[in-house]
Amino acid sequence: MTALIFAAIAFVSVGAQWLAWSLKVPAILFLLFTGLLLGPGLGLLSPDNLLGDLLFPVISLSVGIILFEGALTLHFKELKGIGRVVRNLCSIGMLVTFAVIGLSAYWLLDLDWRVAAIVGAVLVVTGPTVIAPMLNTMKPVKEVDSILRWEGIVIDPIGALFAVLIFGAVTAASKGDAVMNTLFALVQILTVGSLIGVFVGWFTTLLIRREWLPYELHKFAILALVLVTLSVSDYISHESGLLAVTIYGIWLANQDDLDLSSIIEFKEDLSMILISSLFILLAARLDWNSVLLLGPMIFVFLAVVLFIARPLCIAASTYGSNISYKARVLLSWIAPRGIVAAAVGSVFALSLAETGVKDAEKIVPLVFSVIIVTVVLQSLTATPLAIKLGLRKPEPSTILVIGGNHVARSIGLGLKELGFPVLLSDPAWENCHLARMAGLDCYYGNPQSEHAERFIPIADIKMVLALSSNRHYNALGVQHFSHLLDDNFVFSLHAGMNHNKVNQVSSTFRSRQILFRSDVTFAKLSGILTKAGKIKTTTLGESFLWQDYQEANKNVVPLFVMTAAGALKPFEIGDSYLPVAGDTIVSMYPMSTLKKQQNEALSRKLVKTA
Repeated sequence: MTALIFAAIAFVSVGAQWLAWSLKVPAILFLLFTGLLLGPGLGLLSPDNLLGDLLFPVISLSVGIILFEGALTLHFKELKGIGRVVRNLCSIGMLVTFAVIGLSAYWLLDLDWRVAAIVGAVLVVTGPTVIAPMLNTMKPVKEVDSILRWEGIVIDPIGALFAVLIFGAVTAASKGDAVMNTLFALVQILTVGSLIGVFVGWFTTLLIRREWLPYELHKFAILALVLVTLSVSDYISHESGLLAVTIYGIWLANQDDLDLSSIIEFKEDLSMILISSLFILLAARLDWNSVLLLGPMIFVFLAVVLFIARPLCIAASTYGSNISYKARVLLSWIAPRGIVAAAVGSVFALSLAETGVKDAEKIVPLVFSVIIVTVVLQSLTATPLAIKLGLRKPEPSTILVIGGNHVARSIGLGLKELGFPVLLSDPAWENCHLARMAGLDCYYGNPQSEHAERFIPIADIKMVLALSSNRHYNALGVQHFSHLLDDNFVFSLHAGMNHNKVNQVSSTFRSRQILFRSDVTFAKLSGILTKAGKIKTTTLGESFLWQDYQEANKNVVPLFVMTAAGALKPFEIGDSYLPVAGDTIVSMYPMSTLKKQQNEALSRKLVKTA
């Protein structure tokens, strides 16, 4: 029976994630509602009976992995370029939010001061997994988009670390009344957690740099080290484990010579599995009676979270900046809580309940209430508010090129010269480095990953061109972005006649928009460029129409046409559009054609001279 329940949890988890993907909304909502339905609603799932004494260890280890994965995104170098407002939001603003929510929970809900402090600390975090889908739908102006996106990225690990430190202080205070005992216990938690996190981080980098650990064991070894770090640290100093794994992740993230792309991708997949199952289990444990006993003051508390805490946070963080009043209003409204708040709050509640702290059972219902209210309310109202304030972006214009190889770089440069914003994406560092050296923006990583969702503003993307040399990689990109964008603006290179299996995969992934002619593959374009071919533009006129262009350039490969109105349109298989006067043709010219044109131009010049 137990195996059947676990299988059912896995099945409904996938269903909740799929539903969120289909509707383009944060998955956390459907996971929570599924848990509430199976637990308090229908009484079909009781995590305490299912896991028994293993409940706390399972939740604790799962939260540790989630915090470690979040910490892998905190790069200290990036903090220098995120702007003063974001830095303030993750420091001064975070403290303001903590103080307002914590004091409100203490005074309005009459909670134990330790529980109020934990609620305030946990609710400072706004996660990128909730913010990103909201921004993609809302499409705010760049100023607001950048601040909210970076706040979600940076405060995810920093806020989690802050919550762990507050929890350490609360735990230390619970052990005795003496101030010195409390300070000693807190210092012990900080020291043990920090030292173990740094040591394991150093040891991991040593294993990878000296190649003592084979590449195929990197993912499994680091997962094992995360679990060992959490367990050993907790064993040495109670409640220091979450701090240790967070510092472990931050240490690895800031080692520039380590390639962590495969590890990050693995941890993202693992975190999705854990989050999906964990949230259903946590929601199924909710006891709403403890919240209902608080009476109408719970609604006053939620109003404080929405209308006082966040506006004060924004006011303190944007003081002295040149951000407009309207932008501050929109920023003051958007602060949905998500995965870290729910996961960390749950493990803290279990720990405090074990030590007999009064009101500990109210932490999870309170946190989940804030999550549901902020995500639902702000998701529904963010777009209308952005439109009302005039802060929604105009039509997107960025062209995302999947691939950073020489073909993608050459095409990207050609489009950039026409005035189109171009962003390349490639998981190979060398390709990304060469693209940046050529003056092109390049995202280093997999554009379909959760990490990319945090860093690539989907709302800015108008068109996607899959130009990778890896055909399967192109097909995956087309599948991913066809769901996010209009199918008519997602294109891929033809896989070639000798790759029927790949073509079938591409067809399965809805790769209907095939770039250029049927005989134009990556190999053909690469061969032209390798033999000194170039990309050139030609503007058609009344005396030089499309038919004339084709006659004069029989060996060139037409790539794109930019209409007189400035719209970009790729040449694609089955397209019936015929360029007209005023259109600009972007084509790839073989060296033989270039030499022929140069010779003809030189001959005309000599004739005129004679």
